[in-house]
Amino acid sequence: MAPNKGVIRETDADAVRLAKTLLRSARFGALAVLEPESGRPLASRVAVATDLDGTPLILVSALAAHTGALLADPRCSLLLGEPGKGDPLAHPRMTLACNAVRLDVGTDSHARARRRYLNRQPKAKLYADFGDFSFFRLEPEGASLNGGFGKAYELEPADLLATGAVTDDLAPREQNALDHMNEDHADAVAIYATRLAGAPDGTWRLTGIDADGIDVADGDDVRRVFFPEPLGSAGEMREALIALVRTGRAAAT
Repeated sequence: MAPNKGVIRETDADAVRLAKTLLRSARFGALAVLEPESGRPLASRVAVATDLDGTPLILVSALAAHTGALLADPRCSLLLGEPGKGDPLAHPRMTLACNAVRLDVGTDSHARARRRYLNRQPKAKLYADFGDFSFFRLEPEGASLNGGFGKAYELEPADLLATGAVTDDLAPREQNALDHMNEDHADAVAIYATRLAGAPDGTWRLTGIDADGIDVADGDDVRRVFFPEPLGSAGEMREALIALVRTGRAAAT
């Protein structure tokens, strides 16, 4: 059944920001596929990360039922959003309608996905290179966002993804920047988390830099920080990171 258009709000900047926050900060999601034999829906939990453009990434075993289903029919959906205290339906969540694409080992897209996924899900290093595991990009074709009671939106891929030349140019530079910040500027990373994302003190690490912002994590706690304006080029990354530190320090005074 199609959604009741009377309850769908016009997509605005706040809805896009919430959708991108849910997407970029997710650690896991509910993946729904179609069973090849019966055609019935099958839902399971998967750990997730995002590619540079924001496309969800999963790493799955050939032994899992959902892997065979994706290979037989790439249509799937992914539900993101973590419930908190009280009514679980009062918390934001988003369902993405996706087309699953398996990434071939040895390609640039596989190497990038592996790197970004393991930055987000470091425990997966134990099995990421097993022969029966595969990385998939879950390429969004649309999304339904529920931001809470009376806050329903329908989003397009352009609302969710950061595409263009800047994203391609960031790919070869991102990991060096992450390593440099985590090894030499842990104080700055802590400012991103505590002053800009409202997180408690902890052992925070920068896990991703994209055209829209940065991701920081301390164990299972993942936070998203947006740049004031999206990067216009990869060369703007350094100054944007410095500017976030300045903003965070100013907020502390």
